[in-house]
Amino acid sequence: MHYFESGDLARFSEVGKFRKELWDKFSAYYEEVVGTEGALTKREKALIALAVAHTRQCPYCIDAYTTSCLERGASPEQMTEAIHVAAAMDAGITLVHGVQMHKHLDELGA
Repeated sequence: MHYFESGDLARFSEVGKFRKELWDKFSAYYEEVVGTEGALTKREKALIALAVAHTRQCPYCIDAYTTSCLERGASPEQMTEAIHVAAAMDAGITLVHGVQMHKHLDELGA
């Protein structure tokens, strides 16, 4: 047994068991943002979600949005490029915090 069991994704709605009204609000918001066409297509939204799933390291989301990307017409090459964009952004975000380190080093006279 592992902490991540792919079948558990089907149980996601159980999170609302004790506060159904909050779950319903989240579900409506989530579906409106991710599941509808807007300024972005559903395919574009699925690619963004897949990239975020990788940076947040959510195996449930990776599985769900890999499937969603394919269903919405994204190619494996596009999916791979999306996660590379996410990885590059994640690295850049980490590195830009080096400015804080340099500022502190300057303050310390190092």
